[in-house]
Amino acid sequence: MKPAISLLALLAVSPALADGTREVDAHVHGVGKLNIAIDGTTVAKEFHAPGADIVGFEYKAENDEDLAAIEAALQTLSDPLNLFGWPEAAECTVTSASAELETEEEHDDHGDDDHDDHDHDKEDDHGDHDEDHDEEDNHDHDEHADHDDHDHAEEASHTEFHAEYRFDCANPDALTELSFTYFDVFDNALEVEVQIITASGASAFEVERDAPTLDLSSAF
Repeated sequence: MKPAISLLALLAVSPALADGTREVDAHVHGVGKLNIAIDGTTVAKEFHAPGADIVGFEYKAENDEDLAAIEAALQTLSDPLNLFGWPEAAECTVTSASAELETEEEHDDHGDDDHDDHDHDKEDDHGDHDEDHDEEDNHDHDEHADHDDHDHAEEASHTEFHAEYRFDCANPDALTELSFTYFDVFDNALEVEVQIITASGASAFEVERDAPTLDLSSAF
């Protein structure tokens, strides 16, 4: 039996796919990312989509309706064959599937801590200045803090759904196309940027809502 491939390892060694690496807050609304690696009968997929594409919002969910929407989306994203369909002739079965919601919240919290330490050092360094100058510093600091708080709030508003799938396809020669019923499931999704690695190398494609079937014959 062939060892299981590592999609992340393949992404790391492929320049075409490595260029697709991005932060959560760098995504474009309406555009998802699908990375695919095919090795023999094993197929691995890694999918990213902005929160706005999947549930219609990117703020932190707190009420029951929003939390339920996220839970339903995660369940839907955990069923890849109903989102990205291989030809029946390929005889693909799902061997693993997982989905999660990613945010920048932890990064923001760390940034707030660093900012607080920096402000404390500034106050110590300027302790010998006259009162008028201190008032100016405090005023500037307040404006700076307000600006940073606004920036952090903007960063925290970015969320992204991330899913990983693995398939066993008994007839990999039949993996000639991929259908995107994903667009039927999620109304806000407009495009998916696809990058694929096969034994022949790396290829990149764009799939749009009005043409939801990708011809993969050129990737092999």
